[in-house]
Amino acid sequence: MSSEPTEPSEEELRAAYEAELKRLRVEHVLLDNVAALANLGMRRTGLAPGTEGERDPAQVRLAIESIRALMPVLEQAAPSQVSAIRDAVSQLQLAYVRIGGQPPAPGAPESGAAEGGAGGGAPPEGTEPLAQEPPPKPGEPGPAQRSGRLWVPGQ
Repeated sequence: MSSEPTEPSEEELRAAYEAELKRLRVEHVLLDNVAALANLGMRRTGLAPGTEGERDPAQVRLAIESIRALMPVLEQAAPSQVSAIRDAVSQLQLAYVRIGGQPPAPGAPESGAAEGGAGGGAPPEGTEPLAQEPPPKPGEPGPAQRSGRLWVPGQ
């Protein structure tokens, strides 16, 4: 009798993988990815000791914008986590400004972040400006109202 552990067969590995997929929910993957974006974005600020050489404002901005783009989905899929995610994005935005990134232009949509510092103007070198919706014409509904996420009395 051999006490040597045997490697699982390909069939056993496939069965274990299938069992894991049955338990996995899209919300969990979404939240894991948002946490990874926030953690990686904060690391790319280079503000933590030992990460100074990893500073990359373009990567920080991409992490912020990616999480912000997912917020409407997160509000539906994981409403109990939205407050913590908004706090994380706010911290990431503040760190971005601290390292020399530009805050969003006044009036630009924010996902619950604090307005910080003066500035605006061109994005940091190496980043491209993000496409923004044109402002609504007088009498037209704004972006929140058009998205259906804004409650308007009587409508």
